[in-house]
Amino acid sequence: MMRTEIRCDFRRVSRRLTALGLALLVGVPLGAQGMPDSSPLHQMDWGRQTFVYAEVLDYAPGLASRPLLLDLAGWMGGSSHRLWLKADAQLATVGGGSGGNYQALYGRLISPYWDVQVGARADVNSGGGSTISRVGAVVGLQGVAPHWFELEPSLFVTTDGKLSLDLTGSYDLYVTQRLVLQPRLETSVSFADDREFGIGSGLSDGSLALRARFEMRREFAPYVGVLWERRFGRTADFARAGGGDVGETLLVVGLRFWR
Repeated sequence: MMRTEIRCDFRRVSRRLTALGLALLVGVPLGAQGMPDSSPLHQMDWGRQTFVYAEVLDYAPGLASRPLLLDLAGWMGGSSHRLWLKADAQLATVGGGSGGNYQALYGRLISPYWDVQVGARADVNSGGGSTISRVGAVVGLQGVAPHWFELEPSLFVTTDGKLSLDLTGSYDLYVTQRLVLQPRLETSVSFADDREFGIGSGLSDGSLALRARFEMRREFAPYVGVLWERRFGRTADFARAGGGDVGETLLVVGLRFWR
């Protein structure tokens, strides 16, 4: 099978990411269909507010490692300028081991419903007595698209020039004022092989989840759900070669909260 490897010069790509980030910072604001204008937000500068939320805090009791799946974020600042910290990770509660990515970002509001974010990201995997890591620059958007879809696309380039694209999307469907169904999609595309992390070029992996949460309060909602995960293409080939699973379906319980 013919395969194409795309090798990126880190300096060139990082310059392009920086240019993209600057362009987004001064670019045309993005709007969301059917949403009111809140342009006075743009006049607000740095503030002293803080906000922390757990979009995903899953526990999967059906797996031998009984992992916790985390998607946590927090920011400090105001409505226009913010410093963000994010963690998207999986932590085994039995047998040890973990893997995830961690980000420190500067965010700026470019429209009432969209932030552009630029900063650093570190991917760290540990297990079996060893730890591997990679670091690099990231630029992305976070906000609400037309019809209230929450989207978070980002570009990540490592220090050795490997480029990847990540996309997270979700939607809240209110069955009642307290019962909410949330479908959530996460996917990644890599533009080069990274054998150390078991990532192949092309569409590398994806997950689709459906969670049903009960909002005891808006900021505190336990949930149950089902999560389907799958590796694709060369990433799936690497997993098979290492004796790992290509895909799995998990039943999860968890908690969504913010303050």
